Amino acid sequence: MPSAQHSVTIKRPIDEVFAFVADGGNARQWRPGVVDIQHASGIGVGAVYRQGVKGPGGRRIAADFEITAFQPNERIAFRAIAGPVRPNGEYRFALDGDQTTVTFWLEATLTGWKSLLMGRAVQATMDSEVRNLDTLKRILES
Repeated sequence: MPSAQHSVTIKRPIDEVFAFVADGGNARQWRPGVVDIQHASGIGVGAVYRQGVKGPGGRRIAADFEITAFQPNERIAFRAIAGPVRPNGEYRFALDGDQTTVTFWLEATLTGWKSLLMGRAVQATMDSEVRNLDTLKRILES
C-alpha cells in the first residue's frame, strides 16, 4: 500500500496556516500538480471539491475529494472520490510556540493490476505531494 508523510514548521500562527490549507481554492498556489479546483458543495465535514491534477503526459485526471474530518486548528482529513487512485489523506496542525507544525500523510490501497502497473508511479506522486508542504512553508513565510 503506497503511503507518504511529511512535516514542516511554519513561522505563522496556527489559525492562519489552518485557514489557508482549509481553503481548497488556495491549492494551486502551493500544489503544482493541481490543474484546476473548485468548491462544489458543503462546508466542513462533507464538503466536496472538484479537482483536476496533472497525469501522465500532462493530461488532466479527475481527483475530486470530500472532507471527512474538520477540526479547526487541529485536523483536516479527506478521501478522493474520483480518479483511478483514490487515496485518503490528513493534515494535522500543532502549535509550536508562535509557529505551526503541519504534518501531511497520504495512503492508497492498490489491488490486482493497479498494484502491479501503478504502484511505483503512485508512490512517487504521493512522495511529491506531501513534499509540497515545503512550498506551503515558503509561501506563508514570505
